[in-house]
Amino acid sequence: MSMTHHQDETASGERHAPEAPDVRSRRRPREDEPGFFEQLVTFLRPRVPPSLREELVDALMGEGTEATGFSPGERLMLTNILELHDMRVEDVMVSRTEIDAVPVTATLAELMARFEETGRSRMPVYGDGLDDPLGMVHIRDMVGHITRAALCFGHDKEQEGAPVRSTLDLARVDLDHTIADLGLLRQVLFVPPSMHAAELMARMQASHIQMALVIDEYGGTDGLVSLEDILEMVVGDIEDEHDDEEILVTHAGDGVYYADARAELEDVCKLVGPDFDVSAHEDEADTIGGLVVQAHGGLPEIGTVIEAVPGFEIEVLDADPRRVKRLRIVRFPEGPSPELA
Repeated sequence: MSMTHHQDETASGERHAPEAPDVRSRRRPREDEPGFFEQLVTFLRPRVPPSLREELVDALMGEGTEATGFSPGERLMLTNILELHDMRVEDVMVSRTEIDAVPVTATLAELMARFEETGRSRMPVYGDGLDDPLGMVHIRDMVGHITRAALCFGHDKEQEGAPVRSTLDLARVDLDHTIADLGLLRQVLFVPPSMHAAELMARMQASHIQMALVIDEYGGTDGLVSLEDILEMVVGDIEDEHDDEEILVTHAGDGVYYADARAELEDVCKLVGPDFDVSAHEDEADTIGGLVVQAHGGLPEIGTVIEAVPGFEIEVLDADPRRVKRLRIVRFPEGPSPELA
């Protein structure tokens, strides 16, 4: 849902604010039950901005659907929109360590394999490394090139005067050509981590570029943001028919659990149980990996055992110089260890 206000432009170049849309022409709710969009348009009519925001916040604080006129889903979405106003790019971005990218020297065969491996539809392209970004490549452009290269035309030799027919001969596709050779690069946006997420969304819509690389103060690549990442902050996770649900926390039995470090603390608590009390860390970490790093006071090495949650120990099973990857959570058989008791 876009909150950007567009303006109509006349032939003389003058700009006039458009009239507010007549919601009643699209939908006629009962007089005693105004609809969600009619209420939203009422809130968004020109007025003093602080008054508008305060009125919407007050409405969302009402108890129940009858008091506010908003369904639970509508309340959640509007709350997320208000929170988006204060979010910055660094709050939304995929971190550097999670970026799937390809070098500009990758061949067409390697690019095809990389798209298959990651399940992405677009990926950043770099030169000497991630700190030398050149643009992005879209799977649609790759498929388009393969189709054009394989397309051939001919007549049916058995029928005189038969129309020209097109066929695909994949043997005609040179899989050794590189991304640079094929000219598949598209532009990306370069933005600072402090930029407001809503401002970036407006830039993406205006430029028709749906990927931005987050560049730090030293010119290095800090992360990546797509338009979908921002929209998911409002509407929740967007999954298509190709998305597989990833299980990040599993129960191995006998009080032992395995967790991907990216697992949300809320999800870990749901599986492990209410005795997995992370309340002391909720203000500092959102994921189990973040909890471990925060409790350890830095990035732990493989094999490090941390007793950050009373009654449990967390062991680092996999990590690299940049991040924790996989953890084992073990419940003490008889309550907290003596050190934590």
